[in-house]
Amino acid sequence: MRILAIESSCDETAAAVIEDGRRICSSVVATQIAEHRKYGGVVPEIASRRHTEAISAVVAQALDEAGLRPGEEDAVAVTYAPGLIGALLVGVNFAKAYAYANGRPLIPVHHLRGHIAANYLAHPELEPPFLCLVVSGGHSHIVEVTDYVTMRIVGRTRDDAAGETFDKAARAMGLPYPGGVALDKLAESGNPNAYRMPRPHVDGSPYDFSFSGLKTFVVNLIHHAEQTGEALPRADIAASFRRAAVDMLAENFLRAARDLGYKRLVMAGGVSANSALRARLQNECCKIGAQMYMPPLALCGDNAAMIGAQAYYEFGAENVAPLDLNAFATLSIDAPNPENRVK
Repeated sequence: MRILAIESSCDETAAAVIEDGRRICSSVVATQIAEHRKYGGVVPEIASRRHTEAISAVVAQALDEAGLRPGEEDAVAVTYAPGLIGALLVGVNFAKAYAYANGRPLIPVHHLRGHIAANYLAHPELEPPFLCLVVSGGHSHIVEVTDYVTMRIVGRTRDDAAGETFDKAARAMGLPYPGGVALDKLAESGNPNAYRMPRPHVDGSPYDFSFSGLKTFVVNLIHHAEQTGEALPRADIAASFRRAAVDMLAENFLRAARDLGYKRLVMAGGVSANSALRARLQNECCKIGAQMYMPPLALCGDNAAMIGAQAYYEFGAENVAPLDLNAFATLSIDAPNPENRVK
C-alpha cells in the first residue's frame, strides 16, 4: 500500500510517499528556518503563508520522486493535530481537496504518533509493545505503546516542554535559532560540572517532568551576569544545562521502564537528535540489557515520512476521516477519536 503523506504542523512543509508503513519511496521537506531565524523563533502567520506557497510544489516533487502520478497512490494521509492551527489547516485542506479530486481515502494522523512511527522506518524489526520517550519543542511525554494505534501517557511535563526549554535557554545565551541545535554543539566544548543546575521533581508523579525551574535558573543566571558586567563561559553554561535536562529525561524514562517492566525502549521527536541524550540512553540500556531504538537524525525533526508510516497502521485500524476533517491545535496522543474521525 502506497500512501501520500502531508505534514505542515509547524514550519516545515513536507510530503512523502510511504509503502506499507516501512519503506520510504520519497520524502521532501521545505524548511522555513532561515526566514524565522531573524525573529528568534517561529512566527505562526508567516509559517502559514509559506506553507500555502510551498505545498503544491512539495507534493508534486514527492510524487515525482516516487514515480507516481496524482491518483496512483492508494490513500492520502495528513497531520491534523496538534500544532499551529493556521499551519495545520493548510495541510489538512490541501489533503482533503486532493483526496476528493482523486477519489482516495483520507487518513488523519496525530503528529506525535508520527514521531513515534519514524522508528518503524529506521528499524524494520521494531514492533509494539514498547515504552517511548517523546521529546520535542512542544511536548515531553513517556508513552506506553501497546499496539500501533493504542497508546497511554504514563508521564508528561507539567509546564515547559524539553525542546522549548532548550530553545529559550539558547536564546538567553544569544545563540541563533534553532537554539536547541546550537546549544547542543556549544555544550560539547564546555564543562558539564561547572554549574550546579536544579533538577526539579514532581511530588507524587515519579514519571512527570518539570522544566520551568531549570529554564528560569539559566535565564536568571545570564541576566544577572549581564547586569553586573560579569563575563560568563557560555560553553560551560550550555554543558551544565544540557547535563541537567538529560538527567531529568533519562532518569524518569528509565524509572518508568523499570517499574512497568519494559526492555524495549524507543525515543522520538526533535529533541531525540540531542547527542548527549542519545548517548546517555544508549549507555544506560546497555547496562540493564534493554533494547534502545532511536530514529536517524534525518527523521528526528518534522517530516511527512513519519506521518505516512503511522497512517498505514491507522488505516489498518479503519481510522479514516470524512472530507469535513478539521485541524486541532491541541489533542492528546491517547485521546479517543474526535467527532470528525470515523471508522
